[in-house]
Amino acid sequence: MIRIAIDGNEANVEEKVGVSVYTQNLLNFFHKKSNKNLLFDVYLRNTPNQSMPHETKYFKYKIIKGKILWSQLFLPLNLLFKKKNDVFFSPAHYTPRFSKTASIVTIHDLSFHYYPEDFLKHDLFKLKNWTKYSIKKAKRIIAVSQSTKRDLIKFYDVPEDKIQVIYNGFEKNNTNLKLDKKIIKKIETTPYILYVGTLQPRKNLPTLIDSFSEFVKTNPAFKLIITGKKGWLYKVIFDKVMNLKLESKVIFTDFVTDATLKELYKNAFCLVLPSFYEGFGIPILEAMNQGCPVISSNKSS
Repeated sequence: MIRIAIDGNEANVEEKVGVSVYTQNLLNFFHKKSNKNLLFDVYLRNTPNQSMPHETKYFKYKIIKGKILWSQLFLPLNLLFKKKNDVFFSPAHYTPRFSKTASIVTIHDLSFHYYPEDFLKHDLFKLKNWTKYSIKKAKRIIAVSQSTKRDLIKFYDVPEDKIQVIYNGFEKNNTNLKLDKKIIKKIETTPYILYVGTLQPRKNLPTLIDSFSEFVKTNPAFKLIITGKKGWLYKVIFDKVMNLKLESKVIFTDFVTDATLKELYKNAFCLVLPSFYEGFGIPILEAMNQGCPVISSNKSS
């Protein structure tokens, strides 16, 4: 019998993007594979929400309260004094301190080394120090791209044989069928260029908006739809739109449902992902799956 412990917190949020989607899909898979010989304990700060897999005899949730230093203090203390797991898997950078259990960690990207100014100070401290600890302690490291593997070797001198590249996939069958009709109505008869991703500096959105301002001079029917949650230092993006007087041409949708995103891909003239740095770049796969042409920067992954 094998017992695997997992940090499931990234999936236990309402609006899932990026690492949250990655963790959710892994938990769904582990749930299907669980049996009397393969047990899973999913550790959370809070009670699992409705989107999480339901608990079974072989797939259990362990709720450990703790607002700060959860993975570095509250979780490790619990693991020290509770039943032993064979493996601890962290889907996102941070493994528990002091644990004697063999650990596996997924590293999505090391953008904080290239763009430290894009992060809040306390987040940057955790990313630098806790990631370094996790990489050193882990028995195996999962990298989501060859680019991330190269960065792990570059910044942490990790032996190649310790890293396994396992590419990200994406969900073809959307379970969230709620369609945002207001957004769809805006684009029904309008040609548009699409961007999908968090609004933050390394996504290079000011350059996209500058380019669109030139493009729209000879293609006035087009609009630019920017889909994604507001990240760190997003205000400069909105200021750029105002300064170029493009308020009627650039639509910010914020987070959208899976079904709405699918429609946006299907009807877009193209997707543009102009990022300075991506650990993987899932929107490219999603767009191609819907037959949407892609324009991408030639950077990182």
